[in-house]
Parts: sequence; structure tokens; C-alpha cells
Amino acid sequence: MLNTSGNYTGCQTPPTIPFTPIFLSFIYFVCFVFNCISLWIFWFRVKQWNSSVVLQFNLAISDAIITPAAPLMIIYSVTDHWTYGTFLCQFMAFMLSVQVYGSIYFLTLISVHRYFTVARNNNSTSWTRKPFITKLCLGVWGFLLVQGFPFFFVLQTSEVHGVTKCLNSHRTELAMLFFVWNWVALFTSVLFPFSITLVCYILLSRYILKVNPMNTLSKVMVTKSLQTILVSLIIFIICFIPVHITRTVDVTISLFFPTLCSLLEIVDVSYYFASLMTATNCCLDPIIYCFASARFRSTFTGWCSFPYSRGNGQRNTADEAHGD
Repeated sequence: MLNTSGNYTGCQTPPTIPFTPIFLSFIYFVCFVFNCISLWIFWFRVKQWNSSVVLQFNLAISDAIITPAAPLMIIYSVTDHWTYGTFLCQFMAFMLSVQVYGSIYFLTLISVHRYFTVARNNNSTSWTRKPFITKLCLGVWGFLLVQGFPFFFVLQTSEVHGVTKCLNSHRTELAMLFFVWNWVALFTSVLFPFSITLVCYILLSRYILKVNPMNTLSKVMVTKSLQTILVSLIIFIICFIPVHITRTVDVTISLFFPTLCSLLEIVDVSYYFASLMTATNCCLDPIIYCFASARFRSTFTGWCSFPYSRGNGQRNTADEAHGD
């Protein structure tokens, strides 16, 4: 049953922008292609998996998992009217949660892994052991399911001025729940992982100053790991932090100042654009694989320059040395 109680703030939500369906269609098509290629390379071309490859493969899965929900989001961006019932709305929210937070957690783990395997170059550490990383990834997937499962019990569609909405944050009966959930998610699932990634980058930057300049191999190892973590930080800044901050401001205003429609409209527009940027993360994550894995990079670039790559089968020694 659709929730048609009309319990919302009364403020008009901004209409969808005409280019949104085109933008989302392009992003999710590129995402689908990139992740199909990434999963194929990991599964069929990387013969020996280690802890680094396990993390990258799980990141690729977390990006690919949005595929079933992508058509629903594209169609919804065209009509701005949800006609598929409550369950599919809940399913779309669940898949979005798993994809976004899966990317965040696995990007963070990749950054921590890079720090421990390079700066703490000790084969006895758990971070270099594939069984430990595999169990850690399974734990992340379990946490993602627990984190997203409440959507199937709490989230409902709503009628706003005669139009059915999915993922409407302006419903007064859920304002407190959205407020608490968003603040918790902002700190525990975004700012905390971002802080860990930033600390890994700073510590690794300090470590590179201690590397013997004559040791070219070590210098390349640390540089590539720094590039990997830097890309993770850029993805955080572009894709994850803006949408969580604007959404948290949105639900906070909806709870405490529900009649400030002009302010809500400004925040809604900001949140709208931030949400579009979030969708791009599944296209940016494959950059991580190119920096983190020589095997992935050689196969991927081989497709882009096939005639040249026939005779270019050499692996990057530096990458191999630190757990590629």
C-alpha cells in the first residue's frame, strides 16, 4: 500500500532538471561497461589473487551492484512520479545504500592496505594475508546488508501534491528518524572513513621522505600507493562528502524549520546536484585499479592499444613487489 497520508512539510520539491536522465543514462552505461571489464579482468586475467586483488575485486562488485536499480532511477528522473510501488522504492534505496557505502568502505580498506603493505612492510602483518582480507570483506558485506536492510521496513512512498514520491526526506512523521540516521551516517560512514584515508595519505607522504633516494624501486612503490590513496580522497571529496552534508542539512531544516521553504529549496537543489555527482563514483573507481594493479593496468591498456600491447607483456616490478 502506498502511504498517501500527505505527511510532508508542505514545501514544493524542485522539479527534475531535463538533462538528468541523459546524464544518468550516460553515467550508468559507462559504469556498467567499466565494471564488466574490471570484473572480467580480475576473474579471467588475474590468475593469482592476493590481498590487494581481493579488495579491488570487492570494490568492483560494490560498484556493479547498482546495475539492477539503475533503470528505475533513470525512469524516475524522467517522470518525477513513482509508479512502481513501495517494494521497488525500498529495493532501489537498498541498492543505492549498498553501492555508495560499499564503495566508501572498500576504498578506505584499500588505502589502509596500501599503508600497511608499503610503510609497514612486514609479511607477518594480517593486511598482507589473503585469508584475513577475505574475511574482512565478508564482514563488510554483512555490515552493508544490515545497514541497508531497515529500508524495507521504514521507507515508504508518499503523496506530495498529488505526485507519488520515492526517497522523500520532507515527511514530518519520519523527520526525526531521517535526522538521526543522517547525522550518524555522516560521521560513522563518511567522515570517519575519510579521516582514516587522509591519515594514511599523510603517514605515507611522511614515509616517502625517509626512503633512500637511491632506492628507485621503493620510491616507485610508495609513489604509486600515494597516487592510489589520493584518488580515493578525490572520490570522497567529489562523490560522497557533498551529498551527505547537503542531505544532513536538508533533514535538519525539515525537522526544525519546516516552514522555511525558500531555504529548503536552495538546499534541495544543492542536494540534487550532489546526488548526481555521487553517481559518478562507479566510473571513477576503476582508476584505482590502474594505479593499484599492474596486472589490471597492462590488460586494460592492452585493449586500448592492442597492436602495441602484443609485445608489451612485462609486468611492473615495483607493483609486484608491494602486493599487486
